[in-house]
Amino acid sequence: MWKKLRRDKRVRNAMTTIAVVVSALLQTYVIQAFIKPAGLLSGGFTGIAILVDRVTSLYGFNISTSLGMIALNIPVAWACSRNISKRFTFFSLMQVFLTSAFLRIFNFSPIFDDRILNVIYGGVLYGFGIVLALRGNASSGGTDFIALYVSNKTGNSIWSEVFIGNVILLCIFGGIFGWDYAGYSILFQFVGTKVISTFHHRYERVTLQITTVEGPKLAGKYVEAFHHGISCVDAVGGYSKKKMYLLHTVVSSYEVADIVALFHEVDEHVIVNMFKTQQFYGTFYRAPME
Repeated sequence: MWKKLRRDKRVRNAMTTIAVVVSALLQTYVIQAFIKPAGLLSGGFTGIAILVDRVTSLYGFNISTSLGMIALNIPVAWACSRNISKRFTFFSLMQVFLTSAFLRIFNFSPIFDDRILNVIYGGVLYGFGIVLALRGNASSGGTDFIALYVSNKTGNSIWSEVFIGNVILLCIFGGIFGWDYAGYSILFQFVGTKVISTFHHRYERVTLQITTVEGPKLAGKYVEAFHHGISCVDAVGGYSKKKMYLLHTVVSSYEVADIVALFHEVDEHVIVNMFKTQQFYGTFYRAPME
């Protein structure tokens, strides 16, 4: 029953919507209850928006974090939308807009007075908020748009460059507000990044090994929908002794949920084994389906 529901596009969109709403609410909670009370700064576009908010406040006017998040994300999403999934872009922007709205609607109170506790618990919850969006096949926007765009265009990740950018941002923050705050913010980001890397591997390539009795049909539907190459080899079931097919393909990790759903539409008894691809050489289609 659950497998059949997951094949329904409306159900999958509803699941993504729920993930995005919870992610935005959790991100709002962390910003109000942990980041701002402890004087921290997160990474990415959210961190830039918080920094702009704090700097402008020093000069007698204010560009709020919620406004800054929208202003930063919209042009980047528009620029990258031609080369990444429109569905991914839409739900990621939904997360950004919801977070912006929640920051104005809610007013969460801090739990801890101790800065270390704010760093640790805030970092963990912030990481989980991003993981929720990613597992729902969306994101929290910002650098995720840029990272996916570069990954699709070049096949390489830019998380090292993103980290360097965040370090520069935190150095600016430290120069203005004090290096203690920058140090705690780096620790906060490390905790959040560790949570994300533990529970979700962003945009890595993975190999799918598929066992099915509908090899040619499944391969045809797959190539038509996702445009990746796939090899199909004749096989014999060790238990059933029936003719089967063994298929291999390499895909981006964020595509896996949609691909497996397609496989189940063709063959509800399909077996899919996924493992990480360390290195890949050859042509790889990088423009996801819309």
